[in-house]
Amino acid sequence: MGIDIKFPIGLMFFIMGLILTIFGLFTNSDAGLYHRSLGININLWSGTGMLVFGSLMLWLAWKSRKTKSK
Repeated sequence: MGIDIKFPIGLMFFIMGLILTIFGLFTNSDAGLYHRSLGININLWSGTGMLVFGSLMLWLAWKSRKTKSK
C-alpha cells in the first residue's frame, strides 16, 4: 500500500498553526480577548504547537519519500 497520510496531515497542521500563530501575534496586546483563558495567549501557544507538529509530520513524510526513492 502506497498511501502516506503524513503529508496531508502535516500540511493541514502547518497551515492552521501558521494562521493561529499570526493571529496570536497580532492580538497579543488585547487583554480582553484572553481574559477567559486566564490571560494566556492561547492562540499563540496552540498555533506554535501545531506548527511544530505539522513541521515534524512534513519532515517525516519527506524523509520516508527520500528513503523509498533510493
